[in-house]
Amino acid sequence: MIACYILYSPTLQKFYTGVTQDDVTSRLEKHNTSQYGKHYTSQTQDWEVFFTIECESLAQALKIEKHIKSMKSVTYIQNLKQYPQISQKLKEKYKE
Repeated sequence: MIACYILYSPTLQKFYTGVTQDDVTSRLEKHNTSQYGKHYTSQTQDWEVFFTIECESLAQALKIEKHIKSMKSVTYIQNLKQYPQISQKLKEKYKE
């Protein structure tokens, strides 16, 4: 499954946005076990999946990830989860 995902760390009280072509659960495990080396998510091992947007292609997922990161807003990320129509509009906007 190709997806754009958002992780949340209660310890850091921060979000991390990424893309995967694999299962989001296995990707989460890799972040929590620092399999990516000295990476932003290696600061803690309590990451949890906050939100996932299933995508039709890797290109679509990367564009949605870039859009979310460009917003630089915790409120926007929280609204993605609260209002599903936002992620639906993103998928339509970046449809291949």
